[in-house]
Amino acid sequence: MATVPTDVHNQLLERRARVEAVAKERGYAPQLESLLLEIDRAIDRFTVGTFGRCETCGDPIEADRLQVEPLTRFCLDHLSSAQARALEQDLELASRVQRNLLPAPETTVQGWQADYHYEPLGAVSGDFVDLVRPSLDPGILYFLLGDIAGKGVAASMLMAHLHASVRTLIDLGLPLPQVLERANRVFCESTMANHYATLVCGRLSSDGELELCNAGHCQPLLIHDGRHTLLDPTTVPLGLFCVQEYPSIRTRMAHGDSLLLYTDGATETFDENGREYGVERLSQVALAHAAGSPHSLIGACVKDVAAFRGRAPRTDDMTLMVIRRV
Repeated sequence: MATVPTDVHNQLLERRARVEAVAKERGYAPQLESLLLEIDRAIDRFTVGTFGRCETCGDPIEADRLQVEPLTRFCLDHLSSAQARALEQDLELASRVQRNLLPAPETTVQGWQADYHYEPLGAVSGDFVDLVRPSLDPGILYFLLGDIAGKGVAASMLMAHLHASVRTLIDLGLPLPQVLERANRVFCESTMANHYATLVCGRLSSDGELELCNAGHCQPLLIHDGRHTLLDPTTVPLGLFCVQEYPSIRTRMAHGDSLLLYTDGATETFDENGREYGVERLSQVALAHAAGSPHSLIGACVKDVAAFRGRAPRTDDMTLMVIRRV
């Protein structure tokens, strides 16, 4: 049998039970009978060891597609024309939905300027970035930048789920550590054991105070007075343990200071000779352009990453955000 997500069999059993309950309550309409038959056939494929194999070529079906739709029977190379068009339309819609979740570019709020660069590897991304002004205290600005382990459709679905959870908890006015503790619990209870997310979440006050919680994400780069400081993670990624504390650190940003956040799609870029871009090179580029606006600083970093990569293929989503106190 092809390698498939470990909980797909349980998903099928749960879905069958739900469809069966609806059918008993409302009557066995043709559509419900057809769906039950499809689910039973998928369960049978588990029994005989063919689940996750394309019925045309026998090759493994893409794991992220099985995670989203466990009734899938064909790999991408052997979809019918109608199925391929439907999949393309779904991906285009998912991409538009994801981009609509992004904050406005070149944002200025309460003495802070922010901008970002968001570059998915494919149609959808497991990266997420946001700026949030809570309704209970519009004088505060929260920022988020995170990365779901994995790529593709499954990662993008988990991204949207975690993103919505954190935004909702922020709007409740909870302390920053509690926001991440509760988001982690929800994420753990609704995802599989092999999925996790790294996340940087920060709270900015109009007086320059920065409260930061880094759940296993890349080290944010704080630029002050021509020098840079890498802020280490304060705890482990979300999704590893359901009960986990997420402590925060506090510092103060002076006027002109900048904070650079990024996903590993930037620092783990490789050139044609297999050399890694790295945090140190990103830090030097950021320092050289720290006097400019967030938009210009990000543009310089993105341009340098692309120049370093050369003709080597991209291998991951890439997101950067810069926040500057003005």
